[in-house]
Amino acid sequence: MNAKSAISKEIFAPHDERMLGAVQVKRRTKKKIPFLATGGQGEYLTYICLSVICFSMCSVTNKKPAQASITKVKQFEGSTSFVRRTQWMLEQLRQVNGIDPNRDSPEFDLLFENAFDQWVATTASEKCTFFQVLHHTCQRYLTDKKPEFINCQSKIMGGNSILHSAADSVTSAVQKASQALNERGERLGRAEEKTEELKNSAQQFAETAHKVRFR
Repeated sequence: MNAKSAISKEIFAPHDERMLGAVQVKRRTKKKIPFLATGGQGEYLTYICLSVICFSMCSVTNKKPAQASITKVKQFEGSTSFVRRTQWMLEQLRQVNGIDPNRDSPEFDLLFENAFDQWVATTASEKCTFFQVLHHTCQRYLTDKKPEFINCQSKIMGGNSILHSAADSVTSAVQKASQALNERGERLGRAEEKTEELKNSAQQFAETAHKVRFR
């Protein structure tokens, strides 16, 4: 089981949350540690995770409201388990900065209401995939205050269509199959009508022949 699957199973599944995406990151700038802070837990890996939790159906609206969030998850050196750290509601996300819209870059910034982090993803591709999921999730779950996406490549902003390309292909295939079945049904229907006509003609011929024979 890879790290992201393990995070989904260990951190989010027990709370009825569904992890939509995750990206492994490192800070671009060192975080200032308070003078009195002591007893650090050593080296660790950091993941920025996007998840959603669906609540029970509301009797008034008859809809299932959902709540999306961004969570910082860490795995400390020498441990196989993961630890949930800071969590923000998606509504608190104010800006997503892709740093450079003209090239594949692993760097990005996230600006929240009360926090600002500068990250470097493991790869530019991993960052791109996470941004696509994040952009689509914001469009789907946020109605009023949607975060600003700046300095992002066009393929990231087109994440909605990319994420649904497979679904669109399936829909197209279903439509084509349905059309083919309808056409086949029409042909079968015409064949059945022709067969029924031939059957009636044969029956009429047999009756006529019987009458002529015994006249």
